[in-house]
Amino acid sequence: MLFEDLSLSKSIQKAVFEEGYINPTPIQEQSIPVVLSGRDLIGCAQTGTGKTAAFAIPIIHQLHRIVGSSKKAKQIRALVVTPTRELAVQIGESFDTYGKYTNLTQLTIFGGVSQNPQVETLKKGVDILIATPGRLLDLHKQGFLDLNHLHTLVLDEADQMLDMGFINDVKKIVKLTPKNRQTLLFSATMPIAIRELAEMFLQDPAKVEVSPVSSTAENVEQRVYFVDKTEKRNLLYSLIKEENLSNVLVFSRTKHGADNVVKALRKKDIPAEAIHGDKSQNARQRVLDAFKNKEVGVLVATDIAARGIDIEQLPYVINFDLPNIPETYVHRIGRTGRAGNGGIAISFCGKDELPYWKDIQKLIKVDVKTIADHPYQWHSGSPEAGEKPKNSNRSGGAHKSRKSNNSKKNKKRWY
Repeated sequence: MLFEDLSLSKSIQKAVFEEGYINPTPIQEQSIPVVLSGRDLIGCAQTGTGKTAAFAIPIIHQLHRIVGSSKKAKQIRALVVTPTRELAVQIGESFDTYGKYTNLTQLTIFGGVSQNPQVETLKKGVDILIATPGRLLDLHKQGFLDLNHLHTLVLDEADQMLDMGFINDVKKIVKLTPKNRQTLLFSATMPIAIRELAEMFLQDPAKVEVSPVSSTAENVEQRVYFVDKTEKRNLLYSLIKEENLSNVLVFSRTKHGADNVVKALRKKDIPAEAIHGDKSQNARQRVLDAFKNKEVGVLVATDIAARGIDIEQLPYVINFDLPNIPETYVHRIGRTGRAGNGGIAISFCGKDELPYWKDIQKLIKVDVKTIADHPYQWHSGSPEAGEKPKNSNRSGGAHKSRKSNNSKKNKKRWY
């Protein structure tokens, strides 16, 4: 299928073609016709699948048709609710890109900064509003927001809003919107609370799932190091230094852990920064910009903060700490190997994390290459000493391994 087959307005097609897009991604191909039909939608898709364009493009098409060249005062017709500033900014940029040949206007609002410029723009009127939950409710309470004319509501990264404790705020926001709205819900995973939310607020939604959360990209080479917990920092430094790694995204389970990893790397003169919830919005954006501009070679992030990172050519992801939720592993390593590029995902498994690794193996059903020849292995009882996890493939090659060809595709399913 081509974008021109989707019956989009010429102004949108022009903007899309200028971005070099010819064929829609699977999530776009399946979602855009549903959104254009006016039907509610549940989309199960990971970041990096083209999800934002899947809702931004049809929303722009609909509003451009409704608003046209009208000179009347603008009213909020589309609202996108997303959990973090980083995601909100990226979504806003997408609306600007795809709608640049229309007269539609958008505003992105979030906390952590002065509300005054946001309020001034709201007073002038906007067609599309992208917002984080807290700032949205705050400005509505002050009387600066009118959602009575809303046509489409998008709940983006719903599972992350659940993780961050925003689910009650989301419910409050939905109740502020007209009952005859169109509602689009996107989530990388579908835990029970999100399914209940969908049942509560969506009417007979179409369901689109383009990539089961258990699948890992075939062009991502996966490696695992069974390493003594106290030696993880030394192993990380060794890999970065010996293999001359740059543009490395490192995952830490905790904010405190992320800061400690950064301190350890800086002591060895490796430029590194951390991004997590304790950092101010402005500080997080500065760090992210520095990483994107390759001014910082290593970015250490927690899972929640990393959801706002959108870098197409990210070559390395390192799981310094293994996640205790197997699906999180899939989302982490999905940060690399995008847009047809190759990528390498490296995991450090301490002895206490072996149960996590076994759960990950059960989910992904891929033979991950075990790098056995390194000086930081478990002191005793390591897999190499007889406790080798199922599906792990030992390798004696220090840091070199070939991409596994044993990837098994899971049967497509809806949650």
